[in-house]
Amino acid sequence: MSPHWLKKKFNALELYTVDVILGRRADTGAAIYGAFLQVLSWLFNAITQARLWLYRHRILHDQPLGCLVVVVGNLTVGGTGKTPVVEKFARALHDRGRKVAILSRGYKSKAPPFWKKWWWGITHAEEPPPRIVSDGKAVLLDSEEAGDEPFMLARNLPGVIVLVDKNRVKAGEFAIKKFGCDTLVLDDGFQYLPLKGRLNLLLVDKTNPFGNGHLLPRGILREPIKHLRRASYVFLTKSNGHRDPDLEALITRHNPGVDLIECAHRPQYLRRLGNSAAATNEREPLTFLKGRRVLAFSGIATPESFEKFLRDYGALLVARERFLDHYRFADEDIAELFVRARHEGAECLVTTEKDAVRMPEGRTWPLPLYYLRLEIDIISGAADFDEAVGRICFPQSGARAAAS
Repeated sequence: MSPHWLKKKFNALELYTVDVILGRRADTGAAIYGAFLQVLSWLFNAITQARLWLYRHRILHDQPLGCLVVVVGNLTVGGTGKTPVVEKFARALHDRGRKVAILSRGYKSKAPPFWKKWWWGITHAEEPPPRIVSDGKAVLLDSEEAGDEPFMLARNLPGVIVLVDKNRVKAGEFAIKKFGCDTLVLDDGFQYLPLKGRLNLLLVDKTNPFGNGHLLPRGILREPIKHLRRASYVFLTKSNGHRDPDLEALITRHNPGVDLIECAHRPQYLRRLGNSAAATNEREPLTFLKGRRVLAFSGIATPESFEKFLRDYGALLVARERFLDHYRFADEDIAELFVRARHEGAECLVTTEKDAVRMPEGRTWPLPLYYLRLEIDIISGAADFDEAVGRICFPQSGARAAAS
């Protein structure tokens, strides 16, 4: 059995698990598997509640770092469109004169080899420093070493420091001492309790706010819905512009008076991937998709939204391939994609920006390959967004944030 075969089987098992969680399977095997996951979910809930209780009662302590800390996160796993919000917020802070560092745990990034950790342990008294994805001047690591989202943020945010470390307290101290940062943005930090944020920005996917209402692994919740009360602001992402009174009522029931900021992820253009600077910098307007035969592939939490964007702009999806979130493509996967594209008569392949960073560089592709660039657009609550940025840039106006 080859490693690639095992990887594909594992991918299929995880996709089956996702189908069970999302209710896409209704057979007997899915029901039994779902019951098993429910037992694990009760155990996970007990651990989550106990951990929060320990911090709430100061048995476990968070560590203040003496600078402004902004937390961006969600109650669910994946799919809320968090990275564009982090990017927009960090850019706004940087443009207003803050020295910003984004702290990420680098989910599914490649950890240093064991021998390097061992050698550091016997030659140094302190822990190894965080990995510097960007020093504000240049991107220093690739997506495999940094993780997909940190690499994307580093590439799109010149002037902003991006660090990766599971210990965000250590990373924050490093950002302050080495780079003189005065503002830390915790990417995916709502469940990271050792470092308390002055502002907690909670993202809720409007198309699927809380899944089936169960905690992991039976559902997609990382903690109970009632913990909405910990949010300073709630961003309703992937909005179609229409209000959802029931969702808003649920949120305000758990967090009365919280500011709601509604936003949409807007496609901007297509960028081509290729083996030359000319090909890599080539952009196509979204009208390029109209009537064009496309194979769409992605390894993200919610591929449906990506595929809908392509259809909305007139693409004819002759085939689609879905991989697990953060799936790292092997050469065999890429070869199979192009074989299928040829077989289905596709004129080009389109993927997401997050997937594009995991594609090998310097290749000549048999067919044109593009990624879709998305950006966040505040469609209501823009004044609240500006207020949130202002409260960080001018702390004296942030009395309510400090109390939250």
